[in-house]
Amino acid sequence: MEKIVELGLLYDFYGELLTKHQQKIYEAAVFEDMSLGEIAEEAGISRQGVHDLLKRCDRQLLSYESRLHLAERFMEAKKTVQEILRLTKEAMEQEGKPEQLREIYDLGSRLLDEL
Repeated sequence: MEKIVELGLLYDFYGELLTKHQQKIYEAAVFEDMSLGEIAEEAGISRQGVHDLLKRCDRQLLSYESRLHLAERFMEAKKTVQEILRLTKEAMEQEGKPEQLREIYDLGSRLLDEL
């Protein structure tokens, strides 16, 4: 399951770099949960062709990430914002909620929502 989530995240970042045909097949398999046979019938190719294309897409997405590290940096930024929010919340509870901490917390919350 974790591999599927990782590949879904990589597709979010790099999917536009795949051909339209690859995107269509990949989305059918991953997001629409269609079987290889269903995709093959719809696309007019063999089940093996679908399987090979999906493996090739996975390799391409992983290759893009190994060079660009966009998803990795995104996840690190998200963790950092979560830590800022945690520390700010703790400080607000201890300090009686000073206004500056509230503003920092709100900004962090907005940034995390956007990520």
